[in-house]
Amino acid sequence: MTRYLLAGGGTAGHVNPLLATADELRRRDPSAEIIVLGTAEGLEARLVPERGYELLTIPKLPFPRRPNGAALRFPGAFRRTIASVTDIIRSRGVDVVVGFGGYASAPGYLAARRARVPFVIHEGNAKPGLANRLGARYTTWVGVSFAATPLRHAVLTGMPLRAEVTALADPAARRAAATAAHEFFGLDASRPTLLVTGGSLGARRINATVHASALAVLHAGWNVLHIAGNRSEVDDPELPGYVFLEYCDRMDLALAVADFAISRAGSSTLSEFAVVGVPGVLVPYPVGNGEQRYNARDLVDAGGAILVTDAEFLPAWVDREVVPLLADTERITGMKTAARSVGIPDAAARLVALIEKSLNEGASA
Repeated sequence: MTRYLLAGGGTAGHVNPLLATADELRRRDPSAEIIVLGTAEGLEARLVPERGYELLTIPKLPFPRRPNGAALRFPGAFRRTIASVTDIIRSRGVDVVVGFGGYASAPGYLAARRARVPFVIHEGNAKPGLANRLGARYTTWVGVSFAATPLRHAVLTGMPLRAEVTALADPAARRAAATAAHEFFGLDASRPTLLVTGGSLGARRINATVHASALAVLHAGWNVLHIAGNRSEVDDPELPGYVFLEYCDRMDLALAVADFAISRAGSSTLSEFAVVGVPGVLVPYPVGNGEQRYNARDLVDAGGAILVTDAEFLPAWVDREVVPLLADTERITGMKTAARSVGIPDAAARLVALIEKSLNEGASA
């Protein structure tokens, strides 16, 4: 029996590919033991047990960015965490560690190196995070979601996605799901659908601009499926053809019914758009290290999406750029094909193949 320790968490961008990989490992070998290493504060604290996997937690230790008391305490706390994870690897007989970035990954990588077991990295963003940049110094097994990701030994695996999403790569399955989606969301099946989403927390600029442009989009002959997030500052406009949700727990159906999208450029979202063939307008998150802009490059370069800055995405821009595009059926069809050209529906299988390779080749240097 093979024992896997999957490390990562904090955000959906780390947790979801971790769970998709765990599901693929379990599908291939139901007898495998899969343990997840995370923190008590991240999304993994809820999502991992819900999916039926064992979660072990370690302290959340942000890398200090400035000299202060936390910076002085960090080295000792980090060493203790590495020692704790090393004990887990040895006592549980872990055969391989797989990290997805986030607070739990760096201790996982260094503990695996100390325990002399192989470790595999998956980097979800085109601009890699600190934990994975550190880990890539010490392993040759690195999977990335985007071809241009600057990590040593990177192999393009794509982003592991939920099976209910990858199933939509099959046109017949997508058509069936779209039929179910029209009924589930209460959408007019005779009209194409614009999906609007900024992620689980929403996106203020996207929400405000689309809300203000609602009538223009509806008059263009489209439905709007607007997933505004839990912290939305706009309300349901209560217009015929406009479905407003704070949260959607059936994103597979939302993707199936989407003919075009307006969205942030999170790595998982982009990977889902590419696999399903959903073209759109991408509005990268303007705060942080700019990774969303880099994430969007493959889809935009292929012709499957249009990039616009958060500051530019205003109602006047929608009227000038989006509304005419929604009337251009031929162009949207071409964009759908272009989006699918960069999709990797078997990403979970590719990453598992890399994990198996690490087990066959032995511990990293």
